[in-house]
Amino acid sequence: MYFAALLARTEDGWEASDTELDDVETLSDLTDLAREASVDEDTVLVYIEQEDAWFGVVRVDGEEDPRIYVSDASAAARSSYGEILLTDEMLGREPGAEDEIAALEELVDLDGTEDGEPERSAPAAVDPDEDGTDPDTVPAGPIGELGILTDLGMSEKELLTLQTDALSEIAEAVGAAEVLESAR
Repeated sequence: MYFAALLARTEDGWEASDTELDDVETLSDLTDLAREASVDEDTVLVYIEQEDAWFGVVRVDGEEDPRIYVSDASAAARSSYGEILLTDEMLGREPGAEDEIAALEELVDLDGTEDGEPERSAPAAVDPDEDGTDPDTVPAGPIGELGILTDLGMSEKELLTLQTDALSEIAEAVGAAEVLESAR
């Protein structure tokens, strides 16, 4: 179960609303959704949570690239909305590398057998980096921009310690608690 909320800053304060993510398939879609809620290209925060397993905050300021923070990258990686937030750049991957590998796997039969030959049961080879880690492994714990909310009143340390009811604490720190409660 997911919960998503949108906090849009206006000249009169913050506006808050629950938001539907049914039509969101990419980070670009999510960024467009945030920009549509923006008044005069002010700051918009999109909050996504999966049943206390993880949460993410996407900050959109006008036409700037979105800034992202995810509380637990490995948990988010197992979630369709989490995968949207975990960009190649955040994970330290070559942009588009996963797409290229998937396309190659579709073109070539990589199981090492000829057509009609039974598959051999060999353990899958992992191509670790020189330091012994798999480059496709998503790190456990927080990832992204820790200072995403610093100028709005929430320090990096406070963001890192959020667990349950993170949205309420974020809304409190940025001055949108009352607006959020009325939207719920």
